Amino acid sequence: MAAKLKKGDTVMVLTGKDKGKTGEITEVNPSAGKAVVNGLNIAIRHVKQSQNDQGGRQPKAMPINLSNLAIVDANGKPSRVGFRMDGDKKVRFAKTTGDAI
Repeated sequence: MAAKLKKGDTVMVLTGKDKGKTGEITEVNPSAGKAVVNGLNIAIRHVKQSQNDQGGRQPKAMPINLSNLAIVDANGKPSRVGFRMDGDKKVRFAKTTGDAI
């Protein structure tokens, strides 16, 4: 199945503590159905000190379920993603505006 959300897409969070916030996808895990969005869903991780790192309490962006993310269209509103054929190429498009992504 083709990926509706990919690395580099600007998305909006639909549910949870960061509802309504937007960010860019930095990592996608299709088998788990999750994505990491830069600066959202932050948790504090306790990191042990090593020779290269200071250690301590460090913030880390945690994965968000793909069903809780929606791509942001040209108007800045959340949109669902569809697929269509432009000539012989399959392209993603925003369902709200119909513009290709």
